[in-house]
Amino acid sequence: MALVPGLLSFVQIVVADTDTAIAMGSGDVPVLGTPRLLALAEAAAVAAIRPSLEPGVTSVGTSAVIEHKRPSPVGAEVVVEAELTEVDGRRLVFRFIARQKEPARSPDDQGTVIGAGMLERVLVDRDRFTSRAQHE
Repeated sequence: MALVPGLLSFVQIVVADTDTAIAMGSGDVPVLGTPRLLALAEAAAVAAIRPSLEPGVTSVGTSAVIEHKRPSPVGAEVVVEAELTEVDGRRLVFRFIARQKEPARSPDDQGTVIGAGMLERVLVDRDRFTSRAQHE
């Protein structure tokens, strides 16, 4: 498989106490913390390209733009989708969107948008990257 725009994946969680702004140290309210939302977006991006990577190659995050629009309380179901939108050599650009599923709505409803943004990742040789990181 090749790294081409259109690859996509998603991650899904039920917000737990460990996902909150309180637990993340990013606030004092019991709702999904922005750092956790960013981590979910990164996980979805990694999952989107994982099957297409050559052995020994991985990606590392280099840039993120995130807009966290609405709170999601403990117990809420959150789905974050990431799509590869640009491949420029080793540089990969993703867009992501996060939605909160509403139990009372129809099964076809994608949910309320709670956040969105863009991520940039760069392909690296895993061993070389790890070795350099340990010596810096």
